[in-house]
Amino acid sequence: MAPSSIGRQAVVVGAGMGGLAAAGAIAPHFEQVVVVERDVLPAEPVDRPGIPQGPHPHGLLVSGQRALSELFPGFEQDLVRAGAVSLIAGLDVRMERPGYDPFPQRDLGWRTYALSRPAIERAVRRRVESLANVTLRQRCRVRELLATPEGATVTSVRLENGAGSTETLEADLVVDASGRGALTLALLKATGRPLPEETAIGVDFGYATCVFAIPDDAPTDWKGVMTFGGPGPQGARGGLLFPLEGNRWMAGLGGRHGDQPPGDTEGYLAFMRGLRTPTMYNAIKHAKRLGSVARYGAPESVRRHFERLETFPRGLLPIADAICRFNPVYGQGMSVAALEACLLRRLLETPTDKGDPIATLAHVFFAEMPALIETPWSVATFDFVHPETRGERPADFETRLAFSMALTRLAAEDPAVHRLTAEVQSLLKPRSVYRDDPALMKRVMAIMAQG
Repeated sequence: MAPSSIGRQAVVVGAGMGGLAAAGAIAPHFEQVVVVERDVLPAEPVDRPGIPQGPHPHGLLVSGQRALSELFPGFEQDLVRAGAVSLIAGLDVRMERPGYDPFPQRDLGWRTYALSRPAIERAVRRRVESLANVTLRQRCRVRELLATPEGATVTSVRLENGAGSTETLEADLVVDASGRGALTLALLKATGRPLPEETAIGVDFGYATCVFAIPDDAPTDWKGVMTFGGPGPQGARGGLLFPLEGNRWMAGLGGRHGDQPPGDTEGYLAFMRGLRTPTMYNAIKHAKRLGSVARYGAPESVRRHFERLETFPRGLLPIADAICRFNPVYGQGMSVAALEACLLRRLLETPTDKGDPIATLAHVFFAEMPALIETPWSVATFDFVHPETRGERPADFETRLAFSMALTRLAAEDPAVHRLTAEVQSLLKPRSVYRDDPALMKRVMAIMAQG
């Protein structure tokens, strides 16, 4: 065993963004890493069944971009080679909010990249495939996690391979990046262990997306548009128009609680015309449509509190959506998964006085989750601005909403505050930076006092 290794073999279940990032994080610490994926993994950047939200807009926040660059040095250049469109944060995307059409456009000092979800995933997958000790096995569906009789230690996974045969892969560590964590929950149930408590926010969010060729007469003062809803019966509607590789636009429309965009072209365009501003519709009304309208629904945001469990099986680690599944409208999922993978890497690199680092890995990882998830999850709670949203509304919600509105007003006036709020929204800084700045808090409170 190599000096840096803590185990012979690790198995990662799922070759989505969470699984691929996790594989990159753990590869230096195991002799072999096997990533198993039930889908056929396409050579080209095309959608696949295991990622049903793949045909829709995805945002790789600058925090996720940097996290993937930490795992795979030079990764940003991979995005450029994949045809990504470079976006100057704060300047290249027209943000339309009630009262701000548009929000002031300023260069906030960093760049992000816009491209399709399949193209991002393929770029990460190529990096993982280049690691000498990592094997990607496609068309392999993991049926269950196997553990010692009392369930204290996960020892292997049982899978059905592409030939229809059953195999058992031994593992010193299993990373459950299969999506919704069904394998982890099934093992806990089967061994009589308690399930993690869950916090859910019912959003009933649905969206429809279509891709267009960017026309020759496209606007020159922006590369993308985000349109937020406002007061009135259609206030839950929103739209997003982002550039993709191949000189294309991806236009996504979203709505909630019964007012969701339809999947036929005529209905889709009618829904777009019903947005609060005409910017998106005016941009695409004469553009060539490339393909049909795709639809997807997200009923709720779900956070699992693994950190509250007193015990957890050794050799098992759920990650990404298995821990927290966000409303996709906020574009946080890929970035949070990459940040979790970086945390996993740092934990494995940190010397421990314990003789068995795998035994404490899940406990320490879960203990770090509240701090990592607090900021993106706090964004999810703003879904309670819609009366139909289900779940436990935070007791201080009205105060938080007023604070957010005052902060937005201040950000429109002050470039420094604009940059700070963008850093928090991009998960570069925690929300606590607001309350840690007495001068900023004083300014925000003064605006709140004005009503």
